[in-house]
Amino acid sequence: MDRFCELRQAVAAGFPCAQPAGDSRARPSALPDTPVVFVVDDDMSVRESLGSLIHSAGWRPEVFGSALAFFCHPRPDVPNCLILDVNLPDISGLDLQKLIAVERADMPIIFVTGFGDVAMTVKAMKAGAIEFLLKPFHTDALLAAVSDALERSRVALELQLEMQALRGRYASLSRREQEVMAGVVGGLLNKQVGFELGISEITVKAHRGQVMRKMKARSLPDLVNMAARLGLIGT
Repeated sequence: MDRFCELRQAVAAGFPCAQPAGDSRARPSALPDTPVVFVVDDDMSVRESLGSLIHSAGWRPEVFGSALAFFCHPRPDVPNCLILDVNLPDISGLDLQKLIAVERADMPIIFVTGFGDVAMTVKAMKAGAIEFLLKPFHTDALLAAVSDALERSRVALELQLEMQALRGRYASLSRREQEVMAGVVGGLLNKQVGFELGISEITVKAHRGQVMRKMKARSLPDLVNMAARLGLIGT
């Protein structure tokens, strides 16, 4: 069994987690909603340097010396990204990227390495990395990449929250209201929906009003768009 498979199994089995490498706890000035920048690098001097740089930029650093230690850490509910070394003691950074693509697909990754080549860079970028920097890298380049990554993460988190709220509103509909909504967004007139469901047109109108209110839809096109986002109809 290769190290990638072993790591997947360890994560799935709730492997006892090591503490982060170094003092990665939030500094007193870090607020609970401060964006988090993870660092996974087996070089302690690099971890310490990046931790200080991240903190000075106003973000909260969380540093780890191995892929497993990082993956055991709970996912934050604030914008976050990962600065990842290619060469790690347990699995490669590229293999960790594969695991992240499955388990934490919305986490932006910035690769840093002292042994990169064109093929490695292309592979990482094709797999979704937003930057690939060679050590020693310019501080400004790294900070710009982190800022971009955190903005992407912020947008992704907002979309997730919007979808959670939308699913919650849909779940609040009664079964009949969901049936009426399906007919309405499918293009049926009220009387056609009534015929399909065996209820009166007046009853359909009442349910339709409840659907619009509970879904917080401003118009029929707005409701149709919500249905499409929920996967109830084709886009």
